[in-house]
Amino acid sequence: MELDDASFAIGRIERAISRMEKALTERATRPVQSATALPAAEQSALKAEVAAVIGELDRLIAEAKHG
Repeated sequence: MELDDASFAIGRIERAISRMEKALTERATRPVQSATALPAAEQSALKAEVAAVIGELDRLIAEAKHG
């Protein structure tokens, strides 16, 4: 994997993690509406961010294994 490709992948991971952190922080600072889980839209957005991070990490690991 080229250094530039790795840097771009790491940047995407950092941005996705930052978005997850922001969403969770915003959720934590909202007034408590109930003891239920996150709304479905928020759950889907967070799941998509987690999947993106995992995908980038898998790609980096595969590239590293293959030189």
